[in-house]
Amino acid sequence: MSAPERIPAGRLSPGEAATAGGPAAVEPPAREPAGSLAPELLARGELTVRGQIRDASNAVLYCTVALDGRTAECVYKPVAGERPLWDFPDGTLAEREVAAYEVSRACGWDLIPTTVLRDGPYGTGMVQEWIAPPGDGDAVPELLALVAEDEPEPGWKAVGRAEIGAGRTALLVHADHPRLRRLAVLDAVINNGDRKGGHLLPSAGGSFFAIDHGVTFHSDDKLRTLLWGWAGEPLTDEARTVLDRLRAALADGAPLAARLAELLTDAEVAAVRARVERLLREGRHPEPSGEWPAIPWPPV
Repeated sequence: MSAPERIPAGRLSPGEAATAGGPAAVEPPAREPAGSLAPELLARGELTVRGQIRDASNAVLYCTVALDGRTAECVYKPVAGERPLWDFPDGTLAEREVAAYEVSRACGWDLIPTTVLRDGPYGTGMVQEWIAPPGDGDAVPELLALVAEDEPEPGWKAVGRAEIGAGRTALLVHADHPRLRRLAVLDAVINNGDRKGGHLLPSAGGSFFAIDHGVTFHSDDKLRTLLWGWAGEPLTDEARTVLDRLRAALADGAPLAARLAELLTDAEVAAVRARVERLLREGRHPEPSGEWPAIPWPPV
């Protein structure tokens, strides 16, 4: 695929930024498979701050957590380090990140690293499993690109044309990847207002995980994403099955509904139910509403 400006896979990982903040001086603990960290370790373990990820918009601290002889790397985002947003209540981003993880887990897709809400050195915050960048010998999934062609090649989906400077434009495309398509459905459910390329972290084994879900679950339509390639297309049979199961999990008195009620407002939980019902009723991936910018900025 010819590309005037291929989006490099290395920009989809925070590893370099985290190293600049100091964690490189810390010998990392032995790692478990990505996405498999037990919530108990993150929730109850001793949390030690090792450095700061400097290019994040809110306070993001690189930490280790230890419990009963087990140690793991994690990210800690204290509520005290959240910058106010004009359209979201102050001090709620950490809870929204945990709610996104709970919905992802209920879907059975495990797209979001293990995430908990707990007290830490700087107060209550979100603590999330650290996804280490792939090693030199690991396959890195290519998920996003800017290409010179007017149409995407097989295996890619078009998002739209983007300015790349000097009066030039290129076609923004994303991979036609089943895990990415599941993420597009999840983002529609949680009403993700900020799905950027930099929020997709490649992991060992050629997989990837999605992070940064603080701007989610608004009761108004806020969906902004780079994953519009399936817009208007029928949902997969798998997605319809998962959404049907999710609808049952969101019923009054169900464990997921009770958990979300602890993290979100009643109106926001009701809006989640309404979005799931709409997706099942229409049977298609959502399209941009035209009432809200469809693409986040900056996109990466």
